Amino acid sequence: MSDGRRAGSLAPARTAWSRPAALKWPAPPAAPPRLGTPGAMAPARRLPEWLAAIRVRHLVVLAALIAYPFVVPPFFTFQIGGQTLTLGLIALSLTFLAGYGGIVSLAQMTVAGIAGYVYAMLGSSGTPLSSGWPWWVAALLAIPAATLAATLIGWLSVRTEGIYTIMITLAVGMAFYFLVHQNYSIFNGFTGFQAVRAPEAFGVHWRDPLPFYFLALACAFGGYLLVKYIARAPFGIALQGTRDNPRRMAALGFNVKAHRIAAYALAGLLAAVGGLLLVWYNALVSPGSVDTKALINVLIIAVLGGFAHPIGPFIGAAIFVLLQNFAIDLIDRDRFNLVIGGMFLLIVLFSPDGLLGWWTRLRRRFETADARSDPRGGR
Repeated sequence: MSDGRRAGSLAPARTAWSRPAALKWPAPPAAPPRLGTPGAMAPARRLPEWLAAIRVRHLVVLAALIAYPFVVPPFFTFQIGGQTLTLGLIALSLTFLAGYGGIVSLAQMTVAGIAGYVYAMLGSSGTPLSSGWPWWVAALLAIPAATLAATLIGWLSVRTEGIYTIMITLAVGMAFYFLVHQNYSIFNGFTGFQAVRAPEAFGVHWRDPLPFYFLALACAFGGYLLVKYIARAPFGIALQGTRDNPRRMAALGFNVKAHRIAAYALAGLLAAVGGLLLVWYNALVSPGSVDTKALINVLIIAVLGGFAHPIGPFIGAAIFVLLQNFAIDLIDRDRFNLVIGGMFLLIVLFSPDGLLGWWTRLRRRFETADARSDPRGGR
């Protein structure tokens, strides 16, 4: 057979080859009908992630907070509710640093005090050193100034870890305390700034119990949502990675120091807003606002509530404020710190995660007991 015939006989066999009927691939499914045509079905609508995360308990707590000032006397609205939300917002800045970044800073009240001093110096008060600028200008300058100070504190302290970070931030706080205590030309020394005027806008005096409570509630709720959002954002996840294993995060290409400095800046923003609310609440700012006792109180509030969740500092602030106002009915006023210290010791020994961690473990224990008692759930 010639080469031409061999080629001609093999070519049809190669092109005519096909799979057996049993091995043929099934035909692809038909495309679904387009929307708007007969037989088409609308796709299932998914709720946004933030909306799907809302539970009934969240709505109940929010409704209770809104209704609170309408069912209690003005004293409880201002002295208890307003102060709790203000101190809770400052403690939230520490909770964010410690819970998500693994950084324990004792300078958060210092940052809040810087915001208060800048507002008092630029705004209006009973002290001749105040410039008398409009409240909104003073507030808009006080918040960035305090945030910048927090960033500089972070830039200085991220070079250390653990107990050394605590000592550096404590040293910064004490240095600022002695500065405002001894300087009379700018900070008015020991007296500070008295009769600091709170804002009056839209015909409302925002230091009155009801307006101040809702202003503090709005700021606290905004700070809570911000921390919740940041915790799930790429920055928050990377920050938690630097908390757990900074060497591995650095090996993966993350700038650990930059993330920690940014965390200081964000925490400083929260503390600055809380510092403004605090100076409006007290109508003054003085060295006593940033002394060692004030620095430690923020740490106590954060530890009482727990670092595991952003709601923890507000729980700790509520307990702290209640004890501060009503413990004197049971013991001597000078022994208040003994009560706070004893409770702090109990929390550290028996519930390192604070009261919120204790409640979480108790709830899980009850859920486990219910599952065991249920024949279907226990299997």
